[in-house]
Amino acid sequence: MKRLLILGATSDIARACAHRFAADGFSLVLAARKPDELDRDVKDLQIRYDIEVKTVPFDVLDMEQHRAFFQSLNPLPDGVLCAIGTMNGNEDAMSDPQKLKVILDTNLTGPAAILTLAAEAFRKRGSGFIIGISSVAGNRGRGTNYPYGSAKAGFTAFLSGLRNRLNKSGVQVITVLPGFVRTRMTENMDLPEKLTAEPDKVAADIFKGWKKGKSVIYTKGIWRLIMLIIQHIPEFIFKRMKL
Repeated sequence: MKRLLILGATSDIARACAHRFAADGFSLVLAARKPDELDRDVKDLQIRYDIEVKTVPFDVLDMEQHRAFFQSLNPLPDGVLCAIGTMNGNEDAMSDPQKLKVILDTNLTGPAAILTLAAEAFRKRGSGFIIGISSVAGNRGRGTNYPYGSAKAGFTAFLSGLRNRLNKSGVQVITVLPGFVRTRMTENMDLPEKLTAEPDKVAADIFKGWKKGKSVIYTKGIWRLIMLIIQHIPEFIFKRMKL
């Protein structure tokens, strides 16, 4: 039986991905800071897909416990999907170093730490896959969200380097770059309708990209073109724009 570990399993995108992979026959290990919030999800997934589902506590900020957490997984999962991330406190982090550290650790340092353990275990085994959900916010620094964006830029670079390192080891590493997604994290934002995806759409793109062996997935796909344009705007112009 194929087994998938989902980190940050209470997020809307993670929940949608759980259904996609469960429908393909994966058993699931759902990891979250508050796993009791997933009780209804567990029952639904078990009944709907007739698979094994269990929850485990995991705090991405408690990095001293990461190794013990990963070693406790038995059997070792076939893949890991990391859906951990937050924009909470982004504006405060522009003036408060402690809040900046939380943003960086939640979106970059913590996910990179746990995925490093997974990558090494998969490399030694010679098989496995890692899916990391980053963000187009990391493609270029913007004045409105640079704490979050810089963390995601680092995570994107981490995944790229990991993919390069594991290229010939039988381990697939996928970077997911969503644009606007209608989730609890963005519920107070005024999002452009045509550029905003639903979690189910993101999950469908991730599953399809994994099946096709893709390295980088933009969702919606139009964001690949949008970010290509944004990345090529000269800096002297870009810094005058309110993006």
